Amino acid sequence: MAKVVPGRYTAQMDDSFVVFRIGMRVNRLWAVHKWLPVFRAMSPMIRELYTQRELGFLDGSVHLSWRGVSLIQYWKSFEHLEHYARHGAKHLTAWRNFNRSIGTDGTVGIYHETYIVQQGQYETVYNNMPVYGLAKAGRHVPATGQRETASRRLGKDNEPAVPSPANPARE
Repeated sequence: MAKVVPGRYTAQMDDSFVVFRIGMRVNRLWAVHKWLPVFRAMSPMIRELYTQRELGFLDGSVHLSWRGVSLIQYWKSFEHLEHYARHGAKHLTAWRNFNRSIGTDGTVGIYHETYIVQQGQYETVYNNMPVYGLAKAGRHVPATGQRETASRRLGKDNEPAVPSPANPARE
């Protein structure tokens, strides 16, 4: 289990990056023979991404829900992500298998969302958390001074760095 880091931290990224959400939804629970292979295809892709960092994958996390699974991934650029989607060995195999066995029959739904985040156009805070999310993909830095509040992290607030009791730090 990841070690909890006491205190307030934020993420620091030096350039633009991509947030990519991808997942599957089981639409017909009893069709295990259809959705289980889709579920199982995710692990080899994740292993490929973690072992071949030159592909541009920075980090990711898996989230389970009642009918499916979602992955939140961080990528160096849209070009890296698109190149993997079109040329990644494990992805191409999984995509071909999905189209051959499921296609549009409605048994399993799949989705993705892509967000291109320009440098400095994000903010994060992690309080008493393990190194997580964007901080794991980039750098985990103390949320102090100009990084103390959401507004400051976005460069939109010029308040003094130390909040007063009448004007506490906002999140």
